[in-house]
Amino acid sequence: MVKAVKRDKPPPVEQSCYWLARRPLRPVTPLAGSEEADVGIVGAGLTGLWTALAIKELDPGASVAIVEQEVAAYGASGRNAGMLSETIDHGHGLAIQHFGSAEARRLARLGERNIAEMVVFLERRGIECDYEPTGRLTVALAPAHLEEARRAVAAAERLGLDTFRYLGRAEVQAALHSPLYLGGVVVRGGGILDPVKLVDGLRDEAERQGVRVFERSRVEAVEPAGAGARVRAAGGRLTARRIVLATSAYTHHLLPGITRRFLPLYDYILVSDPLTPAQREVIGWRGREGVNDGRAFFNYYRLTSDDRILWGTSEAAYHGNNRVDRSCDHSPPHYASLRESFRRHFPQLAALEFPYAWGGPICCTTRLTPFFGGALGGRVLYGLGYTGHGLGTTRIGGRILAHLALSRPSDLLELALVRRKPFPYPPEPLRGWAVRGVARALRRVDRGGRPGLLLRMLDRLGVGFSS
Repeated sequence: MVKAVKRDKPPPVEQSCYWLARRPLRPVTPLAGSEEADVGIVGAGLTGLWTALAIKELDPGASVAIVEQEVAAYGASGRNAGMLSETIDHGHGLAIQHFGSAEARRLARLGERNIAEMVVFLERRGIECDYEPTGRLTVALAPAHLEEARRAVAAAERLGLDTFRYLGRAEVQAALHSPLYLGGVVVRGGGILDPVKLVDGLRDEAERQGVRVFERSRVEAVEPAGAGARVRAAGGRLTARRIVLATSAYTHHLLPGITRRFLPLYDYILVSDPLTPAQREVIGWRGREGVNDGRAFFNYYRLTSDDRILWGTSEAAYHGNNRVDRSCDHSPPHYASLRESFRRHFPQLAALEFPYAWGGPICCTTRLTPFFGGALGGRVLYGLGYTGHGLGTTRIGGRILAHLALSRPSDLLELALVRRKPFPYPPEPLRGWAVRGVARALRRVDRGGRPGLLLRMLDRLGVGFSS
């Protein structure tokens, strides 16, 4: 295992990200010359791999090739917290607001079934990714969060779910020893895993089924090629009947016209040294649940398989002009804020060191759910906008994209999130101003203030506030 090293200059994300730094080296095959496939996929993350596997399930004879600019899991798929949630929207209440009760009920059932099927798939294919079915916990830091917790339980019950349970102060303190926690909600379903091990397992399974994976092949353009389309990279070309862009927050680099439908943001994460048995005892956490708190800009956290604390923040950064590149991979101000917030939550572990620190791109839509579409007359397809919930929802996205790529009918294609695109964000410079204005308003709410006119207006429009 590679250990993070303290340096004046932050190390590359391959060393600073806990998940990527622990990964064994494997051979890399770049795209060279001319290749052909029935379906070409750009992006070897979770969306791309789930799409490839779903295509092979629908049509085992279809030829599939994936082109990746770096290595598999380099983007959001390998840099996230590894917290697997059964929800497709960011909450059942939001799903009701966005799509109505009937569609929200459908999404809730689909989300639960998706996780159950995913776990069975991993077990049957022997994919080891340190999965623990811990469920999740949302903790309240203020009385307003307790009211929101009760609404979350009520929304779940309205959709026929019995997996949400309200916790009072004594119960939440028994689960997790923090002086800040007043109560919360515990949810059965989902859990925690190692996202890079998940990607590597899916990649191995795809290659066993004949899928070709070309890495270190930055795509420069996607262009028409007869009745199909062509991916043009520095070292070669891939021509296919359909091209699927599984490129998440990088998609506007290839399809600039899609930029208004999402906001590329960066979340930042720390991972600690391993906890000693005494440190584990002082904070409890015997259930090992994935946790987030009830603020708009919340902290999210979990334990790794070797008992480190992963500590992240949803107060994501927008780097201006839709920038997504290596220059965004680190943010010392975010790291300082994360360390400070950890000490507030767990003062008994104030001396704990965090040797790993990194950022990763997420793709945020106004309704906090993904969307799908096409370009070049349907020869190019895309699915993106998981807004921090991609660990599970990418499997659904992959199935949707597979049916679209093969022109196969499916009930999934009738979902409202497939048929309707999210409300657009404004272009620059309004985009940057809007992001800063909403961030200031949310910070006021998190400090105990009431939502102002801007947030109330966005709420009426069904526009989401936080990743």
